[in-house]
Amino acid sequence: MNTATDFRALLISKTDAGQTAALVRQAMDSLPEGDVTVQVQYSTLNYKDALAITGRSPVVRRFPMVPGIDFVGTVAESQHPKFNAGDTVVLNGWGVGEGHWGGLSQVARVRGDWLVKLPAGLTPRQSMALGTAGYTAMLCVMTLQRLGVTPDKGDIAVSGAAGGVGSVATMLLSRLGYRVVAITGRSAEARYLHGLGAAEVMDRAALSGPGKPLAKERWAGAVDSVGSHLLANLCASTRYRGVVAACGLAGGMDLPATVAPFILRGVTLAGVDSVMCPREEREQAWQRLAAEMDVQRLEAISEEIGLARVLDVAPDLLGGRVRGRLIVDVNR
Repeated sequence: MNTATDFRALLISKTDAGQTAALVRQAMDSLPEGDVTVQVQYSTLNYKDALAITGRSPVVRRFPMVPGIDFVGTVAESQHPKFNAGDTVVLNGWGVGEGHWGGLSQVARVRGDWLVKLPAGLTPRQSMALGTAGYTAMLCVMTLQRLGVTPDKGDIAVSGAAGGVGSVATMLLSRLGYRVVAITGRSAEARYLHGLGAAEVMDRAALSGPGKPLAKERWAGAVDSVGSHLLANLCASTRYRGVVAACGLAGGMDLPATVAPFILRGVTLAGVDSVMCPREEREQAWQRLAAEMDVQRLEAISEEIGLARVLDVAPDLLGGRVRGRLIVDVNR
């Protein structure tokens, strides 16, 4: 039973004068509806969270809103048949932090159908070193494997490689025996990326501008979190019957491509959505992360901050000045 009367949270509000975000104390009776109440241990700061906090994109669908698209914590109260008080649970997506109060808070109340029990082999902190970015990266890896991309087929390109999704994807793919070419706009991160297992580091500039409908075949597969011209150029240079798993839009929502790679080379462009992904796939992704993640390398891509620092760090994340994953200890 949760006996606290209030809790700290990051709250986004909107008035006629505009949007603001502040660290506040909230009464327990302000929590939204849900059948499971969780004492949050850690959340994360993701690209989408930074967009919501800064107001640079209309991510938030109703106000006031507690951002944070994922969290890990201990069940305090439950009316859901799958969860009991004391269970350690993880949440990713489901519109949390957008339309339902999220994880950048000491307490969260959500629907139990949105939760997954933390798998054995991962600590709560490690689960948020992975967070939505790591879970999304695993969904991309599962997509490549399901569509027949095996290590013997050739190189795998990972765009936005120094970011959260890219860092974990690089680690996972290299650990599974793939030869990874890490694509980044931050040349200073080459050593970091080689340390994650990248066999080669490529400057993003080579793929960031308008390209040809078809380019020289290079990749057996790709994981893209950037979109726009970079995604179009990845598709144009993917080998016959290769697969591109697209999961992000850090570089733009547009896709200035042609049908040529798809109808002349049989390339598959596979969209990967982590927000509404069915429970069975979520559980599989988290079980695989627990079994296949190199936790020592995971520490290399993670930085921990307190809840009070989130407002200051969010603009740095949007500006590409953050490497890897940001874990948020919501209790400091």
